Amino acid sequence: MDEALKNRIVIILAILSVVFFFGTLSSCSSAIRQKTARDKEMAARLALEEKTSKYVQEKSALEEKAKAKENQIQELKVALEAAKKALVQDQLVNKSLKEELEKVTKLKETLEEELRQVLINGKKPKK
Repeated sequence: MDEALKNRIVIILAILSVVFFFGTLSSCSSAIRQKTARDKEMAARLALEEKTSKYVQEKSALEEKAKAKENQIQELKVALEAAKKALVQDQLVNKSLKEELEKVTKLKETLEEELRQVLINGKKPKK
């Protein structure tokens, strides 16, 4: 019986060893799959992080360009307002000069008419 008990213990231990061996293989296989999945996920995260970083940099650059354009627009608006004011002043000066020219022209015509009358009559006209 001792021999039969030993054989049974050896068989039980052999079966347990095989079960544990397959359990170990299964565990290793599972660990390899998990590691591969984790590596893929990390690679995907890194790629997304790089894209996000790139987009943030592009966004910053575009915001800076937009601010520069807004500043340029403001400068152009100020220049436009100054040009409008100068144009209005020039128009007022032109209007004033035209009025003066019309006055001078009327005076000239009046003087020419008086000069003709003096030359014709030989007298000074009455005022």
